[in-house]
Parts: sequence; C-alpha cells; structure tokens
Amino acid sequence: MIPRYSLPRMANIWSEENKFRKMLEVELFACEALAKLGKIPKNALFQIQKRARFDVERIKEIELKTNHDVIAFIKNVSENIGEDAKYLHMGLTSSDVLDTALSAQMQEACDILIDDMKKVMRILAGKARRHKKTVMVGRTHSVHAEPMTFGLKMALYFDEMRRSLDRLKAARETISVGKISGAVGTYANIDPSVEAYTCKKMGLKPARISTQVLQRDRHAEFLTAIAITGTSLEKFSTEFRNLQHTEIGEVEEYFSKTQKGSSAMPHKKNPILCERISGLARILRANALASMEDMVLWHERDISHSSVERVILPDSTILLDYMLNKFAELVSNLVVHEERMLENLNKSGGVVFSGKLLVALIEKGLTRNEGYDKVQKAAFQARQSGRPFKETLLADDGIRSILSEDEIEDIFNVKHQLKNVDRIFRQVGI
Repeated sequence: MIPRYSLPRMANIWSEENKFRKMLEVELFACEALAKLGKIPKNALFQIQKRARFDVERIKEIELKTNHDVIAFIKNVSENIGEDAKYLHMGLTSSDVLDTALSAQMQEACDILIDDMKKVMRILAGKARRHKKTVMVGRTHSVHAEPMTFGLKMALYFDEMRRSLDRLKAARETISVGKISGAVGTYANIDPSVEAYTCKKMGLKPARISTQVLQRDRHAEFLTAIAITGTSLEKFSTEFRNLQHTEIGEVEEYFSKTQKGSSAMPHKKNPILCERISGLARILRANALASMEDMVLWHERDISHSSVERVILPDSTILLDYMLNKFAELVSNLVVHEERMLENLNKSGGVVFSGKLLVALIEKGLTRNEGYDKVQKAAFQARQSGRPFKETLLADDGIRSILSEDEIEDIFNVKHQLKNVDRIFRQVGI
C-alpha cells in the first residue's frame, strides 16, 4: 500500500523484516521440537539458536539466483549458523513456514483492527449520547418520512460496528491456525508433535487437517470481514456526505482554518474524508473477492494464491486500519447543525406526522383504507396549497368530525413521536 494510506504500526507488520522474523521463529521452534524428539543434538540446537539471523538484502540477492524466497531465506540463515544448519528446516516444506508465519502476521494485524474498531465504537456511542434528543427528519427514498433523532442514527452505526467487531473476532479465531505437516499434509517426514509445539509457541492452533497449505477459506473469511467493515464505514460516510449537501446542510466535516476546499472556488467545503473512505472501501470489496478466488487451488496446492495474498492481505489490513482511524477523526470532529435539522423537519409543513394521524383515525373506528385516503388527501392538499398540515386538518370538516382540536395538536407533538428513544438506546446498550 502507498505511504499515503499507511499507518506505521500496521505497515510494520507487513514489512519484509517482520515477515522473515516470523519465518525464523517458526524454524527455531520447529528445531526445538525436533530436539525434544532427539532429532537434533542439544549442542547443535544451542548453536542454531545463538547464530540464527537473517539479512533482508542478502535474501533478495540470493533469491535472484534461486528464484525461491524460502530457499533464499534458509540459505541466508544457514550462512550465519554454519555446520549445524543442516538441521534447519528438517522435514519441513516451504508452506509450513510461510503459512504459519502468515497466520501470525494476520493475527497481529487483526489485533490492531480490533483496537481500532473499539475506538470507533466509543466515539459513536459518545456522539449518540450527545445527540440522543437532537430532532431531525428521517428520510426514506430521500424524501421526508417521520421525525427521528441524530442520536438514533449514531446508535444504529454503533450497533452495526459491534456486529463487524464480532465478525472480526470470529475471523481472528479462524485464521489463528498453523501447519507443520509436510509436503501434502501427511506428516510423512515430520512428527505431528513438532506442529503442536511450534503452533503453541507462535500463539496458534494446529490445523486439524491440511494439504501442503492451510485452506484459503480461512483467509477469505478474514478479508470478507474486513470488506464488510469497510462497506459499513462507506455507508456511514455516504450518509454524512448526503447530509452535507448545500440544500440539506445538517452536518459537515470539520474544516480547519488553513484547509482549502477547491483550487478554483474559494468558498468550497468538501466532504473529502467521507469520499476517501467511500473510495477505499471499493478496494476492500475487490480484495475480498480475490480472496475467494484464492480458495480454488489445484490438487494439494499450487501457488496461484501466493502472488495475490502478497498484495491483498497487507493492502486490506493497512487500508482498514487507515479508514477506521480517519472515520474516528471524522465522527469526533463532525459539525452538527441542530437548528438546520429543525428547519428541514418543518419544511414539509408537518406532513411527517401523517402516520400518527392515520393511527389516530383507526383508533376512532375508521378502517385502514378509509383513514389512509383521508390522510393522503389532506396531506396532498397541504402540499399543493403550501398551507401547514395542521391548519389543513383543522379546516377539514371530515377530520374535525372525528378528532378534536386537542387530539390534532397532540399528533404534532414531536416528543410524543419520539417517546421510545430511551428504550432503543437501552436495547443498543449505549
């Protein structure tokens, strides 16, 4: 991933240095396990542990000749160990090392994402509480529907992020698996105890069964959880973008004193963070699809997945880390125009209370169809005439013969319309 969208902690996980460090850990733990089985002399193990090290540039130099990164890695480490290097990688195949090391990297990356998501949830919960009673109009099909609060919108996002957190935690469990089972997963040249020992030391579980590789449905689950989370962020950001429309103007991204919106139009304040998040989410979805393509390998393995994963795993985790941190910043600094929300709510002249009116007429004995026709007729008249809906109802003899003036007034009580907000917040756990 380009530096523009990379945060240091996550980027370091996918560095060549960290990759080879994890691979070396796998090799050394396997040697320890083999020593316990009497396959490696204790003195040789001591020398391996003392001298084993690598140099990324040297590995690259060797790979130019071998055209095989694991062999280049082993050769470089062996150069440093000396004679006892003959015990290194004994009974292992390349994917034993690569897949187990990769699982450890994914685990580390997932832990950062989980921390990021918890931070976003805390910020959303705070924003929800702050605007619990901030009244605005709810919209369906982009048209005024009924009154709601901005806090409810934030509580909805909080709850959706909690589901994404659960998915990511489940995916972490799925990917926290290693394998040291040999060329086609039969343990022909390695004892299963080596796998159990190495995986435990790496903080992983041994796969119950594998081929030469861990099965890629695990990786696909991880990247799909990432893509869903990114798409939720896009969904939230798209709503903020819509609410920042000049014609709506209910929220807007924070705009610093030194910030510029347009090179040609000095008046512009653009929702650039929201648009950036929306754009990056597309990459996450594409990468999730690529991870599903990686599930289909020939026979016990091929390496068509390898080149793909070198791109999609670092890119997806780095991008989601960046997106979550930017979204946290976005929500923390979001400017909420409460007065504009009330102004917009009133623009439709009160027709947003039509649902409450319909229920009141049904409770008075009208059929649903009779009540619906009366309310629709009055609402359309109000819109056409530009007269407030309440005034239209008070002047409607048909409605007035069923509902008193006080009953009509009560229908337009916003607080009554939002009486269950507290209950919804309790359900969400905010």
